[in-house]
Amino acid sequence: MEQEKKEEKREENREENKGLLHIYCGDGKGKTTAAIGLAVRAAGSGMNVLFARFLKNENSGELKILDAIPRIEVLRPEKSFGFYQTLDEEERRELHRVYGELWKTVMEKAGAGSYDMLVLDEFAAAYRYGLFDREDALRFLKERPSRLEAVLTGRDPAAELLLIADYVSDIRKEKHPFDRGMMARKGIEF
Repeated sequence: MEQEKKEEKREENREENKGLLHIYCGDGKGKTTAAIGLAVRAAGSGMNVLFARFLKNENSGELKILDAIPRIEVLRPEKSFGFYQTLDEEERRELHRVYGELWKTVMEKAGAGSYDMLVLDEFAAAYRYGLFDREDALRFLKERPSRLEAVLTGRDPAAELLLIADYVSDIRKEKHPFDRGMMARKGIEF
């Protein structure tokens, strides 16, 4: 009986130390904001965070703060692009190359085991557009270091991502000033 309790406790501890997979998705504002909040909480608790940005421009206000937090490393692409739908074929080839390289860096760094949390901002869209090998990405997420907490953001995540997730938060838009013509505001939307 005592041995069974010890085994149960060991199993509980294994589960507590296991990194889980979070997805923040939906058409509402706040997916990246939620992921940043989780990254800041983790860093404040002594965890090392790798934060990779896909399909975002690099003039967002959060970058200055994230760069100032010692336990958070932000990976950026070598170049920013516009909206995927507006790119011509040559620009899309370049985008695939740039994000393919970024994804390789993410896998190398996160796979090495020195991070406790990995945030992949706008991963759902990058995955959907095939900006890196989807099979490799799915395999990496399934086989990542056991303690690595992984956080994905983006609209319309693929069914296979939802299937392997432990948390799925669907952030739904009820109202947004953009609907009445108001443009994004610095410090609020970017």
